[in-house]
Amino acid sequence: MSQLSQLAETLTGSEIVRLGNEIAIRIGRGEKIYNYTIGDFDPRIFPIPGELEDAIVEAYRNKFTNYPPGDGVPELRQAVASFIKDREGLEYATNEILIAAGGRPLIYTLFRTVVDPGDKVIYTVPSWNNNHYTHMCGGQHCVIETTPENNFMPTAADIAPYIDRAALLCLCTPQNPTGTTLAKAELEKICDLVLEENRLRSDGKKLYVMFDQMYCTLTYGDTEHYNPVSLRPEMKAYTIFIDGISKAFAATGVRVGWSLGPANVISKMRALLGHIGAWSPMAEQVATAKYLLQKEAITAYLVSFKNELEERLWAIYSGIAALKEKGYPVDAIAPQAAIYLTIKIDLAGKDVGGKVLSTQADVTEYLLNEARLAIVPFYAFGADKQSPWYRLSVGTCRKEQIGEMLGMLEGALQKLAVLN
Repeated sequence: MSQLSQLAETLTGSEIVRLGNEIAIRIGRGEKIYNYTIGDFDPRIFPIPGELEDAIVEAYRNKFTNYPPGDGVPELRQAVASFIKDREGLEYATNEILIAAGGRPLIYTLFRTVVDPGDKVIYTVPSWNNNHYTHMCGGQHCVIETTPENNFMPTAADIAPYIDRAALLCLCTPQNPTGTTLAKAELEKICDLVLEENRLRSDGKKLYVMFDQMYCTLTYGDTEHYNPVSLRPEMKAYTIFIDGISKAFAATGVRVGWSLGPANVISKMRALLGHIGAWSPMAEQVATAKYLLQKEAITAYLVSFKNELEERLWAIYSGIAALKEKGYPVDAIAPQAAIYLTIKIDLAGKDVGGKVLSTQADVTEYLLNEARLAIVPFYAFGADKQSPWYRLSVGTCRKEQIGEMLGMLEGALQKLAVLN
């Protein structure tokens, strides 16, 4: 019999972290690998804004090294309120804003605040970590298998069968892992579903929406980001935003995130966060409060940052499209947002010198060994184990290596074409 808790015995580790650790070991041994797995940035390629870096150093030199307030320093909460009003037209009071060490503790505390054991949690696959958070809370998994036809985003029709008495609906746009976004019309329909469901609940718990928009500043071309509260103001009572500087300013290690939501929900999240202690460091909070008010500096940074990301995404997309034109079993969804490209490499069932690539895990291993290409299969995000789709992240991508990588990939595909 186990000596540990049921949660400890049943919780699985992150497949993404496992794959990343394996690749790091191989790189450490001197192997050259085109590592597109990590949803992070190489600071040598994508440094944080200079103004933010200077403010952090200054804050430490001014001895901001003590505990921060449990809900975040007042100056930062006010700066966040100004930032989101300026960029999205949203108005939130400081008691409706909670600061934490990035998005993860905010997501966890939100789950713990609104989900009881047995409660229905609606989420899509592929998506980032919703399956694990639902498991940790003992929630009932209501899983929507999304499709490439809808850019791997949910529709209102997908959600409707699960919405009765559900506790939490998890939405992420722009989405990790797909880099795709929810269209305005579909998000409006989803909001209307939520509002109607909550109107039917005369008493008891309401249905809340976790709206993860951590990548909302990183949209490309004609792609626009929409949020529930701007589209349907009534949704303010039921929407909890997850946001922060991690992806907007390549500041994943700085650890400053925020939630916006109804004051009663935010206060309970704050209480839970106080017991966990996952506060953003004091100096980083002080520095971020100062930086978020520098509108011209932020605009200049985002223009340059987004151009660099978009150039990489389109270069790889065009390369995959060229391989598809040559008849190889690959595909990709045109870049929309975030730092991710959704690509398809459909090699399951191919023979490699007497060994069949019988699973998608075999395909992933083949790509790593033959093409030196490391990407994350969608099954690491809860999708079907045999899904041929992958997340490719450009946060550590050097432009001069894109041609090399595509050449190596074509060589691995050509080898299978010859053998089969």
